[in-house]
Amino acid sequence: MKRLKAAFTNKEGQALSAKLELPANGQPHNYAVFAHCFTCSKNLNAIRNVVNNMTEAGFGVLSFDFTGLGDSQGDFADTNFSSNVD
Repeated sequence: MKRLKAAFTNKEGQALSAKLELPANGQPHNYAVFAHCFTCSKNLNAIRNVVNNMTEAGFGVLSFDFTGLGDSQGDFADTNFSSNVD
């Protein structure tokens, strides 16, 4: 599996930490975006297991931390489901 660190900004201009994981051959047949549970981060063991299985099946997977969680900027206390969708 190949792993690339990435980041993008949310509507408020805060950096959201992300990673793109690719199959070992670097050529996914499709891509998926993995949005973790509301209070988790992209580094949770269960998420890593799902992503590993998906990359072994040939998918490229982008996973990221929502605002204020994991390695992303912002304060989680200022978020809700709707603001995370924005």
